[in-house]
Amino acid sequence: MAIFSSLSERLSHIFSKITKRGKLTELEINQAMREIRVALLEADVNFSVAKQFIAQVSEKALGEEVLKSLTPGQQVIKIVNDELIALMGSSQSKLDFSGTPPTVIMMCGLQGAGKTTMCGKLGAHLKSQGKKVLLVAGDIYRPAAINQLQIVGKNAGVEVFDKGTQNPVKTSRQAIEYAKKNDFNVVIIDTAGRLHINEELMEELQNIKKEVKPAEILLTIDAMTGQDSVNVAKEFNDKLDISGIIVTKLDGDTRGGVALSVKAVTGKPIKFCGVGEKLGDIEPFYPDRMASRILGMGDVLTLIEKAQSAVDENQLKQMEKALRENSFTLEDFLAQYKNIDKLGDINQLIQMIPGASKKLGNVQINPKDIERNKAIVLSMTKKERLNPDIIKASQKKRIASGSGTTIQDVNVLLKQFYQSKEMMKKFGSGKKRGKLPFF
Repeated sequence: MAIFSSLSERLSHIFSKITKRGKLTELEINQAMREIRVALLEADVNFSVAKQFIAQVSEKALGEEVLKSLTPGQQVIKIVNDELIALMGSSQSKLDFSGTPPTVIMMCGLQGAGKTTMCGKLGAHLKSQGKKVLLVAGDIYRPAAINQLQIVGKNAGVEVFDKGTQNPVKTSRQAIEYAKKNDFNVVIIDTAGRLHINEELMEELQNIKKEVKPAEILLTIDAMTGQDSVNVAKEFNDKLDISGIIVTKLDGDTRGGVALSVKAVTGKPIKFCGVGEKLGDIEPFYPDRMASRILGMGDVLTLIEKAQSAVDENQLKQMEKALRENSFTLEDFLAQYKNIDKLGDINQLIQMIPGASKKLGNVQINPKDIERNKAIVLSMTKKERLNPDIIKASQKKRIASGSGTTIQDVNVLLKQFYQSKEMMKKFGSGKKRGKLPFF
């Protein structure tokens, strides 16, 4: 299930009713506002936030400009879009880097929110931007917390600083000294979490803050816990004056109302969101792009950025050459499947394409289908991949056996390949040839 899928479906249904009308009356707009309010509450948006949001949208939607417009439904959608963006923070909020290295980022949150894993993801993200990152093991209470950080640090390719069960305030101070001596740009401190907020936890966090004076205090909250996360964010902000929020698990079966509520409740922006379990499944949070996803309009910019990070320049040139010369082979087909692996969840990618949710609804692509097709291509000889026309019945039987599939599966794969090749041929034959699609 995609981010905010239930809310998107509800809003699309509401908007479809008002866009069909040539004119809208106040009664019809008020009815639409009531339905939007219910949709927001069902998505676990904070009650006060939903109430205020509807009040602001209603005030603008009932204005003379909308009521007398030739396209009032579209005007209402634009107002909702603008207010959603404002609700989530208007513009992207970037990390605040210190003028003098290292920049210290203090990560906090309750147990189970994914804080330690997010330390690794953020470390990998900053490393990809050329930063030298040091992770600090400051959680000495949760069993295996230090070991977990060492594992995520290793996977992210960043160093981990730990002093066992030593006082976390002292460990944090020593980590900063070590970072300065060894030219680290960024220090990320994984502080202790608790099952619930208590004075002992907050006092320790306040002492670490006082000792290391972090440039950023980022709170990790779990989108799956809904309003509880909003309440947690408010308490952490009251005690620590956090600088930003990271929302995890904004993928899968989640209503996601916390992302719409937390900025309004705390006044602090969402800076990143976690959208999967892989190390690279972290995205900077863009309010305008998220609003576009919620309204079913896709998110082309994020899709392009993902594609650019996944596909290297040489591969692009090879694919463009295949286009020009109409020499697209199963080797190229296999490369496209590998690129999809790098890009992340295929179903999330599809939802970023404008209009995809309306055309495809809740259709889900099974990642196992992609793995099966890769196995089929890899079971072919080099000669067969370069010239699939030579694949006859006997070869299909061998390929099916080698890939653990059926002859029918092989036929379906070959049919998909020829359809893709035909599409590529049309794409490459135009007078004005655009850039090659990434997948």
